[in-house]
Amino acid sequence: MNATLSPTQTSRTPKRKSSTRRPRAPSHLPPVQSQEAHDAALHAIRNVLKGRTCYDAFPVSYRLIVLDTKLNVKKALQCLLLNGVVSAPLWNSEKSKFAGMLTVLDIIHLIQYYYDNANYDTAAADVETFRLESLRDIEKSLGVATPPMLREHPSSTIYDAAKLLIQTHARRLPLLDYDTETGHEVIVSVLTQYRLLKFISINCTREIQQLHLSLRKLKIGTYVSQSPPPDNTNPYWPIATATLDSPVFDVVHMFSERSISAVPIIDQDGVVVNLYETVDVITLVRLGAYQALDLTISEALNQRSPDFPGVVICTAGDSLGTLLQLIKKRRVHRLVVVQGEEEEKRGGKKGRLLGIITLSDVLRYLIGNVAIGEVTEPVEESTPSLTDKVQQAAESLCS
Repeated sequence: MNATLSPTQTSRTPKRKSSTRRPRAPSHLPPVQSQEAHDAALHAIRNVLKGRTCYDAFPVSYRLIVLDTKLNVKKALQCLLLNGVVSAPLWNSEKSKFAGMLTVLDIIHLIQYYYDNANYDTAAADVETFRLESLRDIEKSLGVATPPMLREHPSSTIYDAAKLLIQTHARRLPLLDYDTETGHEVIVSVLTQYRLLKFISINCTREIQQLHLSLRKLKIGTYVSQSPPPDNTNPYWPIATATLDSPVFDVVHMFSERSISAVPIIDQDGVVVNLYETVDVITLVRLGAYQALDLTISEALNQRSPDFPGVVICTAGDSLGTLLQLIKKRRVHRLVVVQGEEEEKRGGKKGRLLGIITLSDVLRYLIGNVAIGEVTEPVEESTPSLTDKVQQAAESLCS
């Protein structure tokens, strides 16, 4: 039987599939470097710090090493090194009160004093009995500034704590409370510049992404002067430098005189090959090698711990946001600024020392010592990520 279509029947056409919009591919263009967005991010970061207390910056788990002022220097030094710390609060057990901080710089001052005023045998014997409570007398003898007795309550805002660090040029701030039963002081923790900046890098991720302006543009750090004083003989003034052939004690003198914690080691072309730090000197002293201060930097570096993390370098074109992202990923205390590809195109030398950036420099800018919008140089093109430029300069020592 033949099938016929009735007037009411229509042929069925296949339904068209509903269209779906494909997600837009991510843009590979660099973010717009807006001064307004940068300023807004700074305001937002400062507001976050004003609304959070020092308690919020504490790590989930931590240990606190407190040293009695009656302890001798040698045992105190061993305690610091065995626990992997470079500073500790001091406690006066006779008065049951906080007595300041012991830092690596205190040990540097002590080495400077004995090197100037005693022979090796006398120094080695005295360090066995020299007590921490006498360190301030050494500082007075050398004519160096006595560190202020800083303290802050843990419930203070992070912003106030950061301002105190900046105003006093301190690298760490003891946090003290009071025992409600005895009324005695209680050392709760120590807030360091690194811990503070890491708090920002973890809790202000969105704001950090807006900090695209370069370190050079923001004038963060200390850079080689283009117009040094007429009587100056240091081509990298005002930055203290040394070479692999420099005696260790020359660098120790720089540490003590300038109250700095690291000196870039450069070659004859000014290229950064390493970094000598106060911790390296302490390692020599712990080994009892007081006479090793006459060694060259090259010889002393051979005794450096194999777990030395290396030298973190950057260029002046790297952004502040990228620097903070690096602090989030690894422990960084300073960055050596070197000439990059842009400077090399203009006749410079790739890797040559250009400046140095400390955590104090970064914190000072973020907290507000520099007025927002105080920028005079033109916006620069984006540069490769700072994390791509982290180098182990120690490996260059043998090259």
